[in-house]
Amino acid sequence: MATAGAAVLFAGTTVVVAICGLLVSGIPYVARLGYMAGLVVAVMMLAALTLLPAIIGAVGHGIDRWKVPSLIHHPDRAVAEGRDPEPSGTVWERWATLVAQHAWPFAIIAVIILLTIALPVLSMRLGESDDGNLPTSTTQRQAYDLVAEGFGPGYNGPLLVVVQLPSPGDDAVLADVTTALNKTPGVATVLPPQVSPNGAVAQIGVLPTTAPDSAQTADLVGTLRGSVLPAAVGTTGARAYVGGVTAAFIDIGDRISSRLPYFIGAVVLLSFILLMLVFHSVLVPLTAAVMNLLSVAAAYGATVAVFQWGWAKGLVGLESTVPIVPFVPMMMFAVLFGLSMDYQVFLLTRVREEYDRTGDTRQGVVQGLARTARVITSAALIMIFVFGAFVLNPTPEVKMFGLGLAFAVLVDATIVRMMLVPSIMEILGDANWWFPKWLGFLPRLDIEGGDDEQAMPESPDTPERIPAGV
Repeated sequence: MATAGAAVLFAGTTVVVAICGLLVSGIPYVARLGYMAGLVVAVMMLAALTLLPAIIGAVGHGIDRWKVPSLIHHPDRAVAEGRDPEPSGTVWERWATLVAQHAWPFAIIAVIILLTIALPVLSMRLGESDDGNLPTSTTQRQAYDLVAEGFGPGYNGPLLVVVQLPSPGDDAVLADVTTALNKTPGVATVLPPQVSPNGAVAQIGVLPTTAPDSAQTADLVGTLRGSVLPAAVGTTGARAYVGGVTAAFIDIGDRISSRLPYFIGAVVLLSFILLMLVFHSVLVPLTAAVMNLLSVAAAYGATVAVFQWGWAKGLVGLESTVPIVPFVPMMMFAVLFGLSMDYQVFLLTRVREEYDRTGDTRQGVVQGLARTARVITSAALIMIFVFGAFVLNPTPEVKMFGLGLAFAVLVDATIVRMMLVPSIMEILGDANWWFPKWLGFLPRLDIEGGDDEQAMPESPDTPERIPAGV
């Protein structure tokens, strides 16, 4: 509790703050998603700080009653049991040494891989999926297909044009608007206007030629709002609006798309400040922020390639391509930020400990990576299996969320943590720990319980601390 407890509190609080940052979206239901997810993390954090120690204390030494044989050689355990460790070190130590010795090639290769995977993100299109994306075994999909086959795909997502008339019963304005709508490319059918009892408002149903989640439908909404309707009402004093469920989903996507950069910027700034306070360094949090952005961009790119482009969509049980659901990128970034921060702090704390002990950056990187790689990999595998299970859900939104998170954790725990982080730290050398004197007034957060830990000698068989994400 004196060491890992502080790390749990730090990592958990960071995740809660990041997820609750979904308030920046400006969409109430997206903000509620953040609040509920943050509540779950807070409860689990509270359980880790109270219930878990109590259970372990009650079980006592019985917790080791049924030991599982280890398939991996651990030098610390070998020393504790009176055996000689392997002279060549562990697999992770040899890998860390290889990365440190060839830092530039590993850094370049890692960046190229991440940028290549992230390339599809440039064509990301936000939008809501419809019943046409559900499995054919569902009644919603069967009804959707029947309507599309009998009347056209646009009948599944009609638009509603509402006209505020300058004077009750102004038929001339309605005639002009109806004519303009009929002449607009992409419009299949214009239903007759329905006027309110007081004659002040009229509504006109517009049926597009394309499906509700189609990019052409979104373009049609923009065309109607930007040019067709303003030209039709002219200077009559009437006002025309485009609404309906389909238009509302398009608006939600546009709103979240415009707010996403602010959300990402706020989270990245938070991570920079927190890491700067933990390590009293400028370059460490700066490189961490860039690496987090690269890993998240790679996850976005993979999601676009599978769901929007349709690459290997059959492997995830998807029958047709779908746009990226607007809230998914925000939720993915919030969750991935917390996990990345957790792994980053866990790895860099070990690196800093070794650096402070030896004064050698390479030794710190090699030993830090060797001591944390096994735990980071194990934690990543757990998260990959958890998120990968979401792909089994028939709903495209859930599949999208699960695949994106699972792939992001895979990339973050392998390419980023095992290649990019150690290679960049080796390249920067002692500059990693540069901290300007004028920032010396900033406090330093101790998330490892350093004073207590130094006061108590560590036995050879002391297990490695586990990151809070596990």
